[in-house]
This record gives sequence, structure tokens and C-alpha cells, in this order.
Amino acid sequence: MKLLYLLRHAKSSWDEPSLPDIDRPLSKRGRKAAKSMAKHFQTAGIRPDAVLCSTSKRTRETFKLLAPALGEVSVSFDHKIYEASYQTLLERIIALSPALSSVLLIGHNPGVERLALFLMGEQGHGPGVSRLQEKFPTGSLAVLSSPAADWKSLAVGSCSLEDFVRPVDLDGEE
Repeated sequence: MKLLYLLRHAKSSWDEPSLPDIDRPLSKRGRKAAKSMAKHFQTAGIRPDAVLCSTSKRTRETFKLLAPALGEVSVSFDHKIYEASYQTLLERIIALSPALSSVLLIGHNPGVERLALFLMGEQGHGPGVSRLQEKFPTGSLAVLSSPAADWKSLAVGSCSLEDFVRPVDLDGEE
């Protein structure tokens, strides 16, 4: 069985509109949401075997705030995840070692949302499907499971949504 954790970076700051998109940091609200998500990871016992993270400043900052809850974990900062399509994200995941049973991907929309929807297929099932189909807000986490023995077996409809957690679900703020 494989577990895939898809996390959209927390809310970014627009205080400096002239900054290149890749260099935008988290906002105060984003830092708070990432810390709330770190507490959720700890409480839920989420400890992925590896992390794939975009190279943008906001995804790296999201990871840094989550890191204490993750423990010792291998992390790969991958420039191909920045603003990637769901197909590119899937390519990165299916290239993973089958020895890994769980992976956290920290990325951007629309790629992260579209990847979750693709893997769930048209008949998506599990808790939170309707909320995920409505919107995948910043700082939100989709937990997908697959009975597959390796990552290469992931395909449309191959995963079930185990959970969908938004920052508003954790602290009442989005």
C-alpha cells in the first residue's frame, strides 16, 4: 500500500508585489496555518518516508515549519515541482523507489489539486471529497491511499481519499 500526502503551500505574502513569484515568502497567516498543519501531522502521526518539495520560497518555508513534526526524513527540493502540471507531478512520484511507502509532496495549484482529482478519478470517494472538489485552499492537505505495490502503478482512479484537511478545519481560519 502507498500513502501520498499532497500539501499545497501555505498562504503567501503579496507585501512586495515586485518580487518574482518564486521568491514570495509566506504571509503571517500562512506561517500560522503551516504551524497548525504541523500540529495536525504530529497528532495524526503523519510521518512520510520522503518529501518532494518545490523550490519556491513559500514551499520551502512551509516545509521548514512542518519539519519538526516530520522527524528524520529525506527531502528533495525539486525545481520541476514549481508551477508543475499534474502530469509532471505524477511523473516525479512514479519515479520514486518502490521501497518508499509514503511520500509528502509540497507544491502549488492548480497542479496539486488536479493531481488529487486525477488519482481519485471521476467517482472520487472518501471523507472530504466534496470539499476538495470545491476548492483546494492554500495550506490544505489531501491524504490519498493506493493498494499499489509501487508508485508506477498510480493512475486515474487508483487512489482513495483518506482525508482532506484545510487550515480552517484546524483553527477556524482559512
